[in-house]
Amino acid sequence: MAEEKFSQIIDRDINVEMRESFMDYAMSIIVSRALPDVRDGLKPVHRRILYAMNELGMHPDKPFKKSARIVGEVIGKYHPHGDSAVYESMVRMAQDFSMRNTLVEGHGNFGSIDGDMAAAMRYTEARLSKIAMEMLRDINKETVDFMPNYDGEEREPVVLPARFPNLLVNGVSGIAVGMATNIPPHNLAEVINGVEALIDNPDIDSLDLMEYIKGPDFPTAGYIIGRTGIRQAYTTGRGTLTMRAKTRIEEHNNKARIIVEEIPYQVNKARLVEKIAELVRDKRVDGITDLRDESDRNGMRIVIELRRDVNPNIVLNNLFKHTALQSTFGINMLAIVNNEPKILTLKEVLHHYLQHQIEVIRRRTEFELKKAEARAHILEGLRIALDHLDEVIALIRGSETTDIARTGLMERFGLSQEQAQAILDMRLQRLTGLEREKIENEYKELMLKIAEYREILANESLVLQIIREELQEIREKYADERRTEILIGEESILDEDLIPQEEVVITITHTGYIKRLPLTTYRSQKRGGRGVVGMDTKDDDFVEHLFVTNSHHYLMFFTDRGKAYRLKAYEIPELGRTARGTPIINLIQIEQGETVNAVIPVERFDDDKYLFFATRRGIVKKTPIEDYINIRKGGLIAVHLRDDDILIDVKLTDGEQEVIMATAQGMSIRFPESDVRPMGRSATGVKGITLDEDDQLIGMDVIVPDRDILIVTAKGYGKRTPASEYRTQGRGGKGIKTINVTEKNGSVVSLKVVKDDEDLMIITASGTLIRTSMEGISTMGRNTQGVKLINIREDDSVATVCRSDKSEDEPEEESQEESQIDAPDTEMEASDVESEDTEE
Repeated sequence: MAEEKFSQIIDRDINVEMRESFMDYAMSIIVSRALPDVRDGLKPVHRRILYAMNELGMHPDKPFKKSARIVGEVIGKYHPHGDSAVYESMVRMAQDFSMRNTLVEGHGNFGSIDGDMAAAMRYTEARLSKIAMEMLRDINKETVDFMPNYDGEEREPVVLPARFPNLLVNGVSGIAVGMATNIPPHNLAEVINGVEALIDNPDIDSLDLMEYIKGPDFPTAGYIIGRTGIRQAYTTGRGTLTMRAKTRIEEHNNKARIIVEEIPYQVNKARLVEKIAELVRDKRVDGITDLRDESDRNGMRIVIELRRDVNPNIVLNNLFKHTALQSTFGINMLAIVNNEPKILTLKEVLHHYLQHQIEVIRRRTEFELKKAEARAHILEGLRIALDHLDEVIALIRGSETTDIARTGLMERFGLSQEQAQAILDMRLQRLTGLEREKIENEYKELMLKIAEYREILANESLVLQIIREELQEIREKYADERRTEILIGEESILDEDLIPQEEVVITITHTGYIKRLPLTTYRSQKRGGRGVVGMDTKDDDFVEHLFVTNSHHYLMFFTDRGKAYRLKAYEIPELGRTARGTPIINLIQIEQGETVNAVIPVERFDDDKYLFFATRRGIVKKTPIEDYINIRKGGLIAVHLRDDDILIDVKLTDGEQEVIMATAQGMSIRFPESDVRPMGRSATGVKGITLDEDDQLIGMDVIVPDRDILIVTAKGYGKRTPASEYRTQGRGGKGIKTINVTEKNGSVVSLKVVKDDEDLMIITASGTLIRTSMEGISTMGRNTQGVKLINIREDDSVATVCRSDKSEDEPEEESQEESQIDAPDTEMEASDVESEDTEE
């Protein structure tokens, strides 16, 4: 006994056993649970649910029945797994936000797009939807194979007839062992059009099929950005789509607000709203004042209220970037083909479906042919009996038993057993003339059908024609319009695609308020004019930086601590001319106490460009701009500074130019940029100018041939001096005098290289701004104190100077006296009112 027991033990390498056992398990999961069949697009659990409901008679024209009854039927007969798995699968087939064409019609709470769970199965009811009947049509006509269920007591279909391409129409997602599938839903009409195109042209490729199947069509609508991901998925079986919510911007109570009407597929609306609220709370998205979900039975509506001073397009793009308003869908067209998982192209999916339909039609035709031939065989026997009626009656009357009568009929008239039995079963009413005529007509009709069935089986083109006609019938009954719109050419849409290109003025105050204005806000005035109010500032604040750039260019911010930050110009809020601006700390993550001391616009980061740095202590450094192409949100070290030094200016150069620098006490130096070798980002630099103990560097610029050097002082004086009067020196010297600094004109505040055909913009510490033509500024020698450029009050001083392109507006003829208006609230001409954008 013991020997018999131990003889069943087999020695086996555990590595081999583990590998084989795991592969068996993995293939079982892949084939029997997680992946859909390419023919009907269903996983086993979905197929079993539909078949069980069909067997229970839960058809669209019948009353709803409890979901618990369906789940019990599926578990008890076909799917020996947890009831929650079956119920959740059935629930998904009833959700119109999950399935493009629902296969189950639910009655009760079947969940919501907010992520709410369906009610317990004892509370809900269900039945098959109308289109689900097309999945099961002709299943009882031997169109598909059946197999034993898990306990061998029942039989279940291996695959459903699936009279429409469900794999593409409703899509599917599933995770198996080592592989996953994720096929998006499509429009029924488009998919059927694609099958028809494949029937017409078997050599058509996936790209050509895209003329018929435009792309996925999600039940939640929304947008798909571009066709690149679609094309890649259809031609290779893998690809990534960018989905975007359908939004619009509208005006309400003089403020903009964003309305979200449709969201991407499989996005939880409640979580989306929570995420937006979280971004606002953490100040990662600025400008949102209110957020409401106004969705109801009539449709989706999320309202995002905005402040007046924000650009709604920028807020919207930030929401696209940080929330599920813009999401990706990774397509992986993996399905079971001949019991093996396979990545499929669009054409391959349609090809396998078409082959399945060809087999379904042939098997149905064979079934109908057998049925017709069997009936015709019986009718032939009845016709023989009617032709020999008296003899048949006599034979039956003379027979002692039924068996004797059946045998006699078979021997006498050469009938089969089935024919003889049909004669014996024939009722007397069939002997009437009318009934005899019916038999003849039925026989003729059957012979025509038999000939038709045989022709179909002999001619594949007829099979394809039947498939086409039945698909067209389904399209006419169930197809609807495409919901998801495909936005062409917006694969890499950026913020600037929504912002017009224009010249803008950027202003930054000493305490860190920044704003953007169109350049056309300021008209040109004569030299000595009083100017217009460019910004309201607090008593202890003043405008420190002002420059002109394009709204699509980068802005590189350099702080006194030698760090670099980067923004696009359009990301700076556009505000009214008298508005203070937005705190720059809301736009870039500068540290407490850190101030922006230099800002330069950069169109692109070319390899042959350099950033030239200058510090208050006269130190300079040159670094390739490509070193700054990847600036983190928290900034990047641009230059290493000594403890007693700060960064004051940065210029964009080509490495071969000459640099001129000026100090507060009126000294200047001009030297070739080549005197400074390129250095790394963290380098300190070399001496550019030797300063007196009480002096400091105030500005730097790049020499341009045939241009002048403009010097502006704190009390509004300035002059132009030809650059030729500044001789080239070696780097590191004390330099030469550039202007006579006196008590009347004040210390030097700005140095610029200028030309005649541009304008000069001067802004004072109190926020007053003037724009004047450069031609109106006198040209003088170095050893002069300049002329008055702007009238400055005793308690005011020049803060920032900027040059800009020549204004297209003609300067207004205006006397010096007319512009001397002391009231700060009226520092504009009547002609300025039209261009004023007053902040409410």
